[in-house]
Amino acid sequence: MTTSTTDSTERILDAALALFEDVGIRRTTLEDIARRAGVDRVTVYRRLGSKSDVVEAVNAREARRIFADVFGTASKASTAADRVAVAFATVVSRLWSHGLINRLLRLEPESSLPKMTTDATGLIRIAVAGTVEMLEQAVRDNLLPPADDYPARAEVMVRLAHSFIVTPRGHLPLDDEADLLDFARAYLAPIVTGAHPPAG
Repeated sequence: MTTSTTDSTERILDAALALFEDVGIRRTTLEDIARRAGVDRVTVYRRLGSKSDVVEAVNAREARRIFADVFGTASKASTAADRVAVAFATVVSRLWSHGLINRLLRLEPESSLPKMTTDATGLIRIAVAGTVEMLEQAVRDNLLPPADDYPARAEVMVRLAHSFIVTPRGHLPLDDEADLLDFARAYLAPIVTGAHPPAG
């Protein structure tokens, strides 16, 4: 993809994201996206495909952006356990307050909830791949021993985070990022890193 094509695609995705946040997915058309991006409808279709393809592309780009930011933040921690805890707490708290997600849950719960649950396989895979890379970086940084099951550990972490994102409130009083950090250090990090939690 050439630079100009890439720029055009990014403009289209930016326009679609803004419209989805403003009026929702259902009320947004390819014509609306094209107009906001300063291109014609045919260009949108050639670059990305149908409206459902645009929705998937916007979701995937947002997921990659969020996970890159989350794992970048986590990589600054000096222990593997803290990297796991920071990544978990950051992604959950960030998605709790994410503009597009919250807007769609209010405007279109009947279509947005499946994309976050039963139809979320693609997003889960992106998150697992990023988490595996984070764990492998911890191995390269001599914070974790090599292991063959990091993809499985990563999926445990991602699926737990996904549960907290989709259903924020349960028995545990986890109201902010600090609460999530404490929870992850006590219960999630030992599973993902293979370490035993501290006594007491």
